[in-house]
Amino acid sequence: MDTGKIRERLTQYARLMRLDKPIGIYLLLWPTLWALWIAGEGKPDLLVLGVFVAGVVLMRSAGCVINDYADRKIDPHVARTCKRPIASGKVTAREALTLFGVLCAVAFALVLLMNRLTIYLSFGGVVLAAIYPFMKRYTHLPQVVLGAAFGWAVPMAFAAQTGEVPRVAWLLFVATVLWTTAYDTMYGMVDREDDVKIGVKSTAILFGDADRVVIGVLQLLALGALALAGQAASLGGYFYFGLALAAGLALYQQYLIREREPEACFRAFLNNHWFGAAVFSGIVLAYLAGAGQVTTTSG
Repeated sequence: MDTGKIRERLTQYARLMRLDKPIGIYLLLWPTLWALWIAGEGKPDLLVLGVFVAGVVLMRSAGCVINDYADRKIDPHVARTCKRPIASGKVTAREALTLFGVLCAVAFALVLLMNRLTIYLSFGGVVLAAIYPFMKRYTHLPQVVLGAAFGWAVPMAFAAQTGEVPRVAWLLFVATVLWTTAYDTMYGMVDREDDVKIGVKSTAILFGDADRVVIGVLQLLALGALALAGQAASLGGYFYFGLALAAGLALYQQYLIREREPEACFRAFLNNHWFGAAVFSGIVLAYLAGAGQVTTTSG
């Protein structure tokens, strides 16, 4: 195989992993960074930080690969996804499964650098990442499963940094599940008409005309869980300033989805990158200002 063909295969694999669309990496990265900074009291261990950042990229990529494998018979019928590598025939299903296995193996090799509790927890993360793409065939709540998959990095981060999973970790986990369900419902609103036609389930379909209200409730509950986490970690005023910025972004997202136009809903989904960044900035500023010690009571 010549250099040109090798480059073409690698390009298709990169597209399959969505490396050209890093929004998913950001949305998984923010809760991971929230957890690492609180667990490390503003100074996370550099090895742990490096392993988890790399793990975010690897597992998000693996999730995209297994998602497209699961949707290989659906994507060709959806305008937004018909040109994806598997749907367009540029990558075979067998290649996709092999790539998924390689990505998971490399991620697990990195986890082996962590302590035993983190290794045990990693198996739960792999299971959640593997089953999520298939949930849309059996339940209207695949967004909740995605939230659990994204949120699982939180207890793992605390385990790696502190050797335990305290109450504040579970508050952050709950906040991540709620937040993810909210923004992925916005994403689901983009494809709602196509999903109804082909029989795919989602919270966007389940909530129907109540979608905006339910998203608003989920956003409010997520902010509440984050506020409780900030209280448990004694983060103080700077954190709540970041949380206020996040609340403002949530209101802006509600404005964007007011007419349920697909393009505007997608913009609202993308805006959640800044929501996560606002919360993280509050955490960083809180520790720079000398925030108190995190509680170590196990949850």
